[in-house]
Amino acid sequence: LLQRLIADYPQLLAGEQIDSDDPIQWLLIRREAGIPDGEDSSNRWSVDHLLLDQHGRPTFVEVKRSSDTRIRREVVGQMLDYAATAQVYWPADRIRALAAEQFGGPESADHTIVDLLGSEPTCDDELLEVVENYWKTVEINLRQGVIRLLFVADELPRELRRIIEFLNEQMTSVEVL
Repeated sequence: LLQRLIADYPQLLAGEQIDSDDPIQWLLIRREAGIPDGEDSSNRWSVDHLLLDQHGRPTFVEVKRSSDTRIRREVVGQMLDYAATAQVYWPADRIRALAAEQFGGPESADHTIVDLLGSEPTCDDELLEVVENYWKTVEINLRQGVIRLLFVADELPRELRRIIEFLNEQMTSVEVL
């Protein structure tokens, strides 16, 4: 249920709490987004939700029930696997293809991105430039590890909260929340 709610209403992930000056606007790229573990290999894992924000920052969302015994340590390792592997083996073109699938084609995805950015291109060339620049930013962010890892649960155990806070304080380019 929680996974479906996030997919249908990503704004539930309170972007204003992440950045009150520039609240995060979410774009769901794919639910159960497959992540390969090598060049030209098939998907080995899947992150519950892959989101992008208006800054082209990839966001991985993993959802667990508090009753799931894996919520403490295993979920942290799981997310780190996703992030490390996606940084190497997930080209922005693949994410772009997922966006095209999600929004009913490349043109529709392009317009959705323009809306996310609050941009108002006056011609097709300008629209194309805005969209291409956005995808370049996504690629750069992914390669440089400028990503966000969100752990979502009906209730976060104290131990997991402590790990998340520690990682967020220690990691410079990765936001862990």
